[in-house]
Amino acid sequence: MSAARRVAFLVSVSCLLEGAARRHSEAFVQTGSLPIRRLSKGSPVLAAVSEAAVAEPNVLERPRWAGGGWLSDLVNAAIKTPAVFSLMKLGARQVLIKTAEDAGISWSQRSEALVRKARESGYLDSLTDETVDYPEYYLKEFHAYDSGNLSWEAAGECEPATFSMSQRVWKKEKMSHATSHGRLRSTFTDLLVSYLKEKKVNVKDAVDVGCSVGMSTLAVQEAVRPSRSMHGVDLSPFFLAVAKVREEEIAERVADTEGKRPGAKAGANERVKWRHAKAESLPFGSKSFDLYTLCFTLHELPQEPTREILREAFRVTRPGGVVALTDNDPRSPVIQNLPPPLFSLMKSTEPWSDQYYTFDLEEALREAGFSDVRYVPSDPRHRTVLAQRPK
Repeated sequence: MSAARRVAFLVSVSCLLEGAARRHSEAFVQTGSLPIRRLSKGSPVLAAVSEAAVAEPNVLERPRWAGGGWLSDLVNAAIKTPAVFSLMKLGARQVLIKTAEDAGISWSQRSEALVRKARESGYLDSLTDETVDYPEYYLKEFHAYDSGNLSWEAAGECEPATFSMSQRVWKKEKMSHATSHGRLRSTFTDLLVSYLKEKKVNVKDAVDVGCSVGMSTLAVQEAVRPSRSMHGVDLSPFFLAVAKVREEEIAERVADTEGKRPGAKAGANERVKWRHAKAESLPFGSKSFDLYTLCFTLHELPQEPTREILREAFRVTRPGGVVALTDNDPRSPVIQNLPPPLFSLMKSTEPWSDQYYTFDLEEALREAGFSDVRYVPSDPRHRTVLAQRPK
C-alpha cells in the first residue's frame, strides 16, 4: 500500500470512529446524562474541560473507550485487524516523533547516540541477569516495537519519546522539552516530598521500580536525596544499559559545571544501583526501603501482575515507609475526551489499556496492606497515588 493510500485509510478509520463517537455522545446528551455545550450551531457535543482545570473531578471513573462498551469494542476490533493495526502503530509512532521534532528534539540523532554509547560500554552484559524469567505479558508487542522493551531501538528512543510525551501534557503552552519534562517530574516529586515530610519519613534507602532508562529514578534521587542508597529496577537490560549511560552523561555535565577535573564521576555513594529484575519478585530482602516509587509503568500491565507488584512493594517497604505511584489518570477529563483518532492510536500501542483503566488502584493498595492512600490529579493527564505501610 502506497503512503498516500495508508494516509487515506487512516483518515477513513478515524472519521468512522469520530462519527460513531459523535452519534453516541449525542444520544447521551438527549438523555441528559452528561454536561454539554454547543460548539457549533445546533450541534451538541460532550463538554470540553480545560486542560488546566485538573483539580475539578470528572464524573466518570474511566474513559468510555476503555474497558468494554460499544466504543471500546469497536477500537479493539480495529486493533485486531492486522492491516489496521499496522497503520495504527505507524500513526502512533509518527505522532510522537512529530511532537518531538517540533520541540527541537533530534529523535534519530539522540537515540542513535545513546545506543552507540550503551553498546560500546558493555553494560548490557554486565547488567543482564540470565536467571530472570520474562512473564508472558512482557513479551507482547507494545509501544509500536515488535519485541516490546527488549531491544536497543526501544531503549534508545525512550528518552526522546518521554520528552515528546511531556510536551503533549501542556501542548497549548510554549516551552522547551527540558522545561516540560522537568515540570512533569516535579509535579510528582513535589507531592512525594510533601507526603514524606507529613509522615516524618527519613529516606535512607529508596527504590524506583520499572525505572526504564532512569529518568524517573534520577528525578526521585534529586528530589528526595536518600542518605544511603538509590536503586533502579527494570525488566529490560537494554533500558538499564541506557540508564547507566545517561547517568554518566549527567555526572559529566555536573562535574564540568562545578569545575571539577574533566571526566570526573559522581561518588560511589551517589550512584544509582541498577538491577535487572521483575517487579513481582524483587531481589531484595523484606523491609529494605523507606521509599518505593513506580512511575508510568502500571498502564503496561494486566491487573493480576499489578496486584502481585503491589504485594511485593509492601514486602520490601519498611514499616512507616512510603509508596508513590504516578501514571495516566483514568479520571482525567483530558484523557477521557481524547479524540477518537488519538485514543485509537494510544490503545494500539498499549495492549493492557482496558485492564489498566478499569483497575481500582487505590483499593488494590489497601488490599495489599497500605494505609492512608491518597489520589491526587498531579497534572492534566496524570495522577499520583501515595500510601504508607503501617508502622
